[in-house]
Amino acid sequence: MKLSTWNVNGIRSAMDKGLRDYLKTGAADVICLQETKAQPDQCDLSWLEGYTAIWNSAEKKGYSGTLVLSRTPIVGQSLGLGIAEHDKEGRVITVEFADFHLVNVYTPNSQAELARLSYRLAWDEAFRAHLKQLERTKPVLVCGDLNCAHKEIDLANPKSNRKNPGFSDEERASFDRYIENDILDVFREFDPNPGRYTWWTMRTGGSAREKNIGWRLDYWLASKALRPRLQSCTIRSDIYGSDHCPVETQLV
Repeated sequence: MKLSTWNVNGIRSAMDKGLRDYLKTGAADVICLQETKAQPDQCDLSWLEGYTAIWNSAEKKGYSGTLVLSRTPIVGQSLGLGIAEHDKEGRVITVEFADFHLVNVYTPNSQAELARLSYRLAWDEAFRAHLKQLERTKPVLVCGDLNCAHKEIDLANPKSNRKNPGFSDEERASFDRYIENDILDVFREFDPNPGRYTWWTMRTGGSAREKNIGWRLDYWLASKALRPRLQSCTIRSDIYGSDHCPVETQLV
């Protein structure tokens, strides 16, 4: 079973930049997208055969949002965390398969000068509680843009970014709690090397990606019970279409 996650930074604009070609390959059984910035009726996917589409769009049009595309049979599904405060921005889709839960997530950014940090940390706590609840019945596989570079190895310039959103001490400590709760960072199970990034700023006109000055913000996380089934995890930096790139994992 091949699964892919990708923050597309606007599904409509990404289609003509590489997303359509990526979807047409049909290589992944499940594709999880974040930051779709669209309502279902704004994006025609009728040409994409064989996939069930599950949307969770933000109340605010053109903002946030998630989408799961699956050609693997789905047992059940839910949108959000069940908490009104956290469910207005379309950030979570939970899909139940026969033997595990899959959660597609677009974690809130703590914003410039960490203006939204307190909300972000409360959101993290609620999200972890959601995962714990799911794990009571089946192992959990999580994917998406978690808006945090966990370790110094996960971004090109850790010293100059320490207090910036996505690499603040508070966000990194919050991410630690996944690991403390026996959740695996799947990519690091297979690749311990530096220079592995999934997001590059566009403020430099694309030179950051050319020079690989990036951040690893996009993850696969997994309950430890799934470790024997995990076969690989690959950052597809060769795929363009967004300021992020896809991350793929294989399960047996």
